[in-house]
Amino acid sequence: MAKQYAMIVQVAKCIGCQACTVACKFQNEVPDGQYRTKTPAIGPKGTYPNLSLFFEKEACQMCKNAPCVKVCPTRASYKNEDGVVLVDVDKCVGCKYCMTACPYDARFTNAKTGAVDKCSFCYEIRVGNGQKPACVSTCVGGALEFGNINDSNSDAAKLLAKYKAQVRKPEFGTIPNVYYIYEGVK
Repeated sequence: MAKQYAMIVQVAKCIGCQACTVACKFQNEVPDGQYRTKTPAIGPKGTYPNLSLFFEKEACQMCKNAPCVKVCPTRASYKNEDGVVLVDVDKCVGCKYCMTACPYDARFTNAKTGAVDKCSFCYEIRVGNGQKPACVSTCVGGALEFGNINDSNSDAAKLLAKYKAQVRKPEFGTIPNVYYIYEGVK
């Protein structure tokens, strides 16, 4: 069976430290003021004194049915053999069709390269070498997991089997490979 890499976000474990954002910026040499991933605060919600606040990682959702890939006129946006949506910087002409097509606002024009940029699950520099993405490796709260969900022995597949997970914006039919577990979130 083919690999299908996915990221699992256990929202209740995220402390909002932004270590994932910083690790991503350094690992991928993302220009100042630009981000492949970010973790904004959601809330506060509720009424005093019963308030809640949580953090929800935002990045490319690595869609199985990726609209960004479909609209790219140069095929710079593509899915590799492991289901990871990537951008070939040398083929990108900066037309921004993919940015318009992405319902997650997960892409930006890289100020250094002029090409569209986004989360790559650190595929080329880490995952391809048997390591986890930089954000997962640095997550101090243990909120992030990554792996091949077609392998029932992977930690990512085990989390999906154990907990009810959700995807962002399911109504768009993009079939994301980033899953959110809200168990424990108030």
